[in-house]
Amino acid sequence: MTSPATSQHAADPIQSYLDRGLRNYWYPVAPSWQVGDAPVGITRLGDQIVLWRDKEGKVHALEDRCPHRGARLSLGWNLGGSVACWYHGIEINGGGTVTKVPAVSACPLEGQKCVKSYPVEEHAGAIFLWFGDDAHKEPAPLRLPEELVGDEYASFLCMSNWKCNYQYAIDNVMDPMHGAYLHATSHSMAEGDKQADMRVRKTETGLMFEKVGQRDVNFDWVELGETGCLWMRLAIPYKKKFGPGGNFGIIGFAVPVDENNCQVYFWRTRKVQGWQRDAWRFMYRNRLEGLHWAVLEQDRYVLESMAPNAREHEFLSARRRHDASAPHVASACATGLRRARSASRRSRAVGSNRLRANRSSRPQPCITTRPRRSMAGVSS
Repeated sequence: MTSPATSQHAADPIQSYLDRGLRNYWYPVAPSWQVGDAPVGITRLGDQIVLWRDKEGKVHALEDRCPHRGARLSLGWNLGGSVACWYHGIEINGGGTVTKVPAVSACPLEGQKCVKSYPVEEHAGAIFLWFGDDAHKEPAPLRLPEELVGDEYASFLCMSNWKCNYQYAIDNVMDPMHGAYLHATSHSMAEGDKQADMRVRKTETGLMFEKVGQRDVNFDWVELGETGCLWMRLAIPYKKKFGPGGNFGIIGFAVPVDENNCQVYFWRTRKVQGWQRDAWRFMYRNRLEGLHWAVLEQDRYVLESMAPNAREHEFLSARRRHDASAPHVASACATGLRRARSASRRSRAVGSNRLRANRSSRPQPCITTRPRRSMAGVSS
């Protein structure tokens, strides 16, 4: 299992923050098919969360903790617009407000917002949540790449759980040179040079890292975008025998679960319409999907097999021209860290003022309560 350097990062709160995942972004947290009638418990960015659908099919997301004694709400019942705790039947609506305490009449806990709620959007077969801090509770607009929202594109979502920190997954996708080696025997990355000069150029939404002098031959470029979410885009040329349409595209997200685990979401896209779309979707399901999973498993196996704290012992040099992306990706992350540091200061000030204001007005619970406990996470 590949994990951050725990001892060093424990003394560095900013690095520890980065290892858990950057806040104030939208993240895909589950494929749409995973959330049905029953509540589902997940862990993302270290947060334990319960998801469920109401009668209209809308997804709701709350902190997976009953305000009474800390039981997991995901073990309870879906009541439509609310979820009921299995332990004592306490009902909490999608906004985090307690609507009913059936064991006690006129309980002052009723009507209180006691549980954190998450803004939710659903697009392209996935459920997205906004992970804002106290200073950014209102979500930024979620603008997804055109491949996921444009009618002219067809796509398939592939999601996988990797036993490594999410930063390794980002580093892997932002490294086009590995395709000519790790995936050299694959159906799509067997062509092209095994040595390349690389360059970085700015885009409207982030940056592009690309090979100089080689395009549409192999995994030759990758784009990092920031549009309310952090996504990566790349394209790999396909031979005609692999179906109609242009290059085979990938839109990727690396989603932190905790410091040692992540989920990767890869939408495989192609710009096709009409009968060609039907033909490509048929070929993908019956012939190409297995080949793509084989490539993805190569990435997973290498990352999960890396030495402990591998990122602390890397040798990245400007002389090794294909490593040139590392400082630029780090720079992009540093922007998020500076934003996080500023937000953290504001959050502490807001929290301090709120605590002073609420000390005298906090309602007394009518049920015997205990201090909130740390509970084992259910990660899916």
